[in-house]
Amino acid sequence: MKILSVKVKPNSKQQNVEQQEDGGWIVHLKSPPVDGKANAELIKVLSDRFNVPKSCITIKSGASSKLKRIEIDC
Repeated sequence: MKILSVKVKPNSKQQNVEQQEDGGWIVHLKSPPVDGKANAELIKVLSDRFNVPKSCITIKSGASSKLKRIEIDC
């Protein structure tokens, strides 16, 4: 099990995942933060990045915030 601290930036021009020096992550998403679209895109982007199924990724806290705690458990 892995817990990630993620800062999400919705409405970006490109999808991008960056790791910061402090161990946190910044994820740029194309989707707007409306009706869970950004959260769904976040899960898809992280599943591609870490090569795990989407079902292994859970938003533990911050579902309606830019700062999220993500659990990857497979």
